[in-house]
Amino acid sequence: MSGPTTRVLALLELLQTHGRMTGADIARRLDVDIRTVRRYITVLEELGIPVTSEQGRYGGYMLVAGFKLPPMMFTDEEAQAIALGLLAAGQLGLREATPAIASVQAKLERVMPAKLKRRVRAVGETIDIVLPPVEAARDEGALLRLTDAAQSQQQVEFSYQSQKGETTRRTLDPYGLVYRRGRWYICGFCHLREELRTFRLDRLYRVETLAATFLRPPKFDAADYLQRSIITAPREHPLSVLLHTDIATATRAMGEMEALFQQQEHGVLLHTATDSIPCFAHWLTCLPFRFTVLEPVELSLAVRERATALLAMGQDSNLPTPPPHPAPAQPLPQS
Repeated sequence: MSGPTTRVLALLELLQTHGRMTGADIARRLDVDIRTVRRYITVLEELGIPVTSEQGRYGGYMLVAGFKLPPMMFTDEEAQAIALGLLAAGQLGLREATPAIASVQAKLERVMPAKLKRRVRAVGETIDIVLPPVEAARDEGALLRLTDAAQSQQQVEFSYQSQKGETTRRTLDPYGLVYRRGRWYICGFCHLREELRTFRLDRLYRVETLAATFLRPPKFDAADYLQRSIITAPREHPLSVLLHTDIATATRAMGEMEALFQQQEHGVLLHTATDSIPCFAHWLTCLPFRFTVLEPVELSLAVRERATALLAMGQDSNLPTPPPHPAPAQPLPQS
């Protein structure tokens, strides 16, 4: 279902949500002209949905007082989007949410027309969403408690174990949560460190919601902050690598480091840092283009060791030895 029909249903949702709207407001929201709005109103009336209008400067359109819409009305696209969302939610490792997902699916099938019901079922039967394995949470209810606290802007307190195994008790103003590559993160203001911090949910436990409240910074983007914090986090070994490609290709292969790229005459310069030179060397050898390590020397040596190991694994395989390349053809004598 698309085009005018979708806009008619969108108009119905607008009237249900806002109560009263002018023709100009509706036209702007739906990106149509006033005459088209009047035509959509006529369609709603023909469907048996009572719409009243008031003339004059402060007039507009509204649903008749007391009119109740059916529990749910979805277009094909909306039903598909919901089904895909439920399918993805089932891959996020939220054990406590599994019954809720099943309940939502059952409710959708109970109220949907037969055509939409078949479409929703087809999504589950023909589409698979494979997300990275989710790190097991120590506190299974932490995600829901942190979500509620972020929404109500209430402080939380939890125990957190760092990468080095050190455990501290933290008080946090939770600004937002992010799911990234198999892990959940909570971003907010840490009162212990007195600055913005990011915490992995698989490393925290004993989450408690406090009575104290806070004000979230306007337009705070948790996903953007997490991305920047991962890139700029202080690490032990600074390094520089010249990528022999263009920024567009480098971004496709190394998107999360795009902010660190600098275009150079002979390629793209990458300045970053790592806590593990062998791991970074392994990652470099997976890139689909050539590169030159500028510093440190230890990274150059680690890349060579990785290359030597790959060559050895290739020689140890049971694949037949490829035939030697034929000698290049000799040029014909000039007459």
